[in-house]
Amino acid sequence: MHPLDNVIWHSLTTRHAQFAESFDQARRFMPEITSLSAFLEPTDRGYESLAGLINTQGTIALFLATPHEPRPGWNLVAATKMPQMVYEASAPPTSSSNPEVIDLGAADVPEMLELTALTKPGPFNRRTHELGTYLGIRRDGKLVAMAGERLKVPGYTEVSAVCTHPDHTGHGYARILVTEAILRISYRGETPFLHVREDNVRAIELYKRLGFKQRVLSHLAVLRKVWRD
Repeated sequence: MHPLDNVIWHSLTTRHAQFAESFDQARRFMPEITSLSAFLEPTDRGYESLAGLINTQGTIALFLATPHEPRPGWNLVAATKMPQMVYEASAPPTSSSNPEVIDLGAADVPEMLELTALTKPGPFNRRTHELGTYLGIRRDGKLVAMAGERLKVPGYTEVSAVCTHPDHTGHGYARILVTEAILRISYRGETPFLHVREDNVRAIELYKRLGFKQRVLSHLAVLRKVWRD
């Protein structure tokens, strides 16, 4: 199996195992980090294991190899196609670090949460920034764009949470931040990859120009367990 197949599972059982909550054949990130979850296989046992990780109000988000099919005891809250793209340029960008780019940390979390709540690049909670390096651009002291690292498996690191405030689009901030992320990941001897909504044509075109190519089509499913009295 390729390391990027069932990538959430591989992340939670290797480089991000310290952030995992486990039950039998299922893993999930601690809820304060992200709702991303996984099972070893999409079997009855896999779904039963997932149920052991959530409470009566909780939801989980999965990457599946095929579209989610209705399953007794589960409600599909949301679903979308997510191409998985891998950086395949012959060499990383040669430009030096952009002075506009700053490293983000715990002190920046309130602004990071505000920006991701507005732009909705994907699940982002108060401890998501602990998964890897997060980068940002400020204008007049305000965080207006960011990108960072999320899933990590041996040899690969995911670029995630790429977003720009609607009042500050058109300045190439996403390109600047993703390029810097590529540089840093490649410098460590790892390969960048990412997930993007299939209908986000503008972002996909940017990623292609930067050197990413689609590897597979993943299917994001947000599920809620139906609990019986």
